[in-house]
Amino acid sequence: MRTLGKSDLEVSEISFGCMSLGDSQLHANHLLRKAFDQGVNFFDTADLYDKGMNEAYVGEALKSIRKDVIIATKVGNQWRSDGSTWDWNPSKEYILKAVDQSLRRLQTDYIDLYQLHGGTIDDAIDDSIEAFEILKQQGKIRCYGISSIRPNVIRAYAHRSNIVSVMMQYSLLDHRPEEEMLDFLADRNISVISRGGLAQGRLMAKKEGNYLQYTASEVMKAARAIHKLAVKLQVLDTSVALAYVLNHPVVATAVTGFRTEEQLDEGLRVLKEIPLLSANDLEELRSQVRSFTYDNHR
Repeated sequence: MRTLGKSDLEVSEISFGCMSLGDSQLHANHLLRKAFDQGVNFFDTADLYDKGMNEAYVGEALKSIRKDVIIATKVGNQWRSDGSTWDWNPSKEYILKAVDQSLRRLQTDYIDLYQLHGGTIDDAIDDSIEAFEILKQQGKIRCYGISSIRPNVIRAYAHRSNIVSVMMQYSLLDHRPEEEMLDFLADRNISVISRGGLAQGRLMAKKEGNYLQYTASEVMKAARAIHKLAVKLQVLDTSVALAYVLNHPVVATAVTGFRTEEQLDEGLRVLKEIPLLSANDLEELRSQVRSFTYDNHR
């Protein structure tokens, strides 16, 4: 377990990203309860996923163990009335209204971590922050954070709010957070919740092709380096990929999606065997990929 920022929330190093659960309540019940029984206590969803149904599946699956789990959800993307698409809405009014709908679907009277699901520097940021602070005072949420990879947005919330976490994409194939975000957030006692630690399976060589600024051959080079180290340490490739992400103490948990029981079993094995990578291990992995930084949203 690791502490989430300035909060009193203790979260498992591997957490359950619920977006890919599917559309079966029975399946969701089985996977989420199995994950909990094996040591996963942090479950991440969003009101955007499946137009709210994902929250409903999560709430039903976890209601009997509600006080033993950490539930995170997100707000800011408002579905249009015709269901065709969604619009970005980080307004104070919308956040204060949307939370009640999430609470109803999750079958709970509080949300452990409420996250702004995106954000731009042109938003009325102080109004959004005020909404989250009101919800804390009302007891509807325990703490709040943001989900963003935009440096200017992250810095604004870090300086102006009481966020305890930032969810961001981070992996060997997307190490941009290392360049400017990880130490910055650590200095402010704001945790990182990482997503995309397996780079859509490319670090496991389960998918071929380009990834971000890397060519297919560069992706394979990184995957081979992961595999070589996994063989040396006698662990799964997945364990090495996520150990790389979890190496920095500011990372509280690595959100991983589990669609099938086979994927969950592998994730649970990783939770029990996350290796401690040496400085030489980390240097060897990092040397396999070119450096790059966030170009936009400066």
